[in-house]
Amino acid sequence: MVKKRDLTTPISEEVITGVIDQGCEFEGKLCFRGSVRINGLFKGEIYTPDTLIIGDKGRVLGDVEAGSVIITGEFSGTMKAKNRVEIHKPAIFKGNIFTPSLSVDEGVLFEGKSKVSHHQLSQNQ
Repeated sequence: MVKKRDLTTPISEEVITGVIDQGCEFEGKLCFRGSVRINGLFKGEIYTPDTLIIGDKGRVLGDVEAGSVIITGEFSGTMKAKNRVEIHKPAIFKGNIFTPSLSVDEGVLFEGKSKVSHHQLSQNQ
């Protein structure tokens, strides 16, 4: 039986404004508004006041500062989210999270530290 994911904002309802798809690799600094889905390999820094989605096939290695992050793929680095972070199976998370709201599904591999503060984080924090 497949368990239905209860996302705060369902991925299917997100308006995707950009994609780094499977088979693509990107290294550097990515700044955007809207929602970007990564299903390829990304190494570097990501900055957005909006939503980053790391898909099942996505790998992000580096630092992220975002409004919200939804992960079903792999992340390694430091993540700061102003609103929330959702980590769903089969995700692999290695690193540190700073956010006012964190959701981690059973079955996720989580190695690192999390700091959940009810005070919103500034994008420069």
